[in-house]
Amino acid sequence: MKKVHEVQEEVVEKAIVFCPIAKEQDKEYQFVEIDRLCFSAGLKVEKIFSQSVDAFNRRTIMGSGKLQEIKEFLQHHPCDTLVVDFQLTGSQLRNLSEELGLKVLDRILLIIDIFAQSAKSSEGKIEVRLAQNRYLLTRLSSLQGSAGRFGGKGAGMRGPGETKLELDRRKLEKEIITLSAEIEKIKNSRRQNRVLREKNGIKSVVLGGYTNAGKSSLFNLLTRESIYADNKLFATLDTTSRRLFLEDGKFCLLTDTVGFISKLPHELVESFSATLEEVKNADLILHVVDVSDKFYVKNIEITNNILNEMKATKNRIVVLNKCDLLDKPISIEKNQLLVSVKKKNNIEQLKSLIAQMLFEEK
Repeated sequence: MKKVHEVQEEVVEKAIVFCPIAKEQDKEYQFVEIDRLCFSAGLKVEKIFSQSVDAFNRRTIMGSGKLQEIKEFLQHHPCDTLVVDFQLTGSQLRNLSEELGLKVLDRILLIIDIFAQSAKSSEGKIEVRLAQNRYLLTRLSSLQGSAGRFGGKGAGMRGPGETKLELDRRKLEKEIITLSAEIEKIKNSRRQNRVLREKNGIKSVVLGGYTNAGKSSLFNLLTRESIYADNKLFATLDTTSRRLFLEDGKFCLLTDTVGFISKLPHELVESFSATLEEVKNADLILHVVDVSDKFYVKNIEITNNILNEMKATKNRIVVLNKCDLLDKPISIEKNQLLVSVKKKNNIEQLKSLIAQMLFEEK
């Protein structure tokens, strides 16, 4: 009997988005960013709804009129998920899910889900699991009994290995302690490596910047590596370090790490402290920017704020990537350099500048 092989098409989750707007001038930026986050999570955005934060409703975050507008839209355009570009409490997640009959993700959960898909190393998986558990623990009392719409398949709580997440306080607390201890071991190991590196006079350079600016592609070009790079937010999560050879036989250790985003969730900062220490302790930061992005100036500002909050070194080179896509000249400030990873423009100049910033006496 001939076997019939059925090819199963990948099911795309349809989503609607709700954005509370604090400043009208930031509305377009907020829409673009949340749409890109949804795309990176595998969600197809059907419509974005918005409302001024002045109309904030404690129970459902949105006003009753906006809630009714969304209900009417869903009658004609069925969707699987509601994404709210805001940090929700457990009760708000539950209330919205019950009102609309949808799975509800807030901004934090959406970003954690993207991180879960990107985590490949054991360290990345530990950090994601810790972030998931911390998120759940603070919302546990409200979420228990409503896990059917909260979890399930697809975007939301995909974890490394697709393990079932327990809505049980004792289990969560115990696992958080275990995972936190694992993170501390990673930190201690990194500290020992850093002491050894400093003893041997090896300089550390870290690629930083707003997510999807081309950090991993630049890393591959500079080190002749082939780590994963994609046109999605947070495509690269795991930390990778390689030697970068410069002029006159000099070299440094170049590290590619996780990208930044506006309103970086506190849960992620805490859980990814071991990874972020690499940025904090670098001798030089290559702040990579997608200069073809309409909002690149805003992205520079967001990254600088995060780096300053982390007390990272001020020794930075702003690498204005994708200059081949510019249709008009832009002004260049000190320690900024236009490059194109795709066209390999100004890469040798960048390496010379790195050597200058690392080894020349100030």
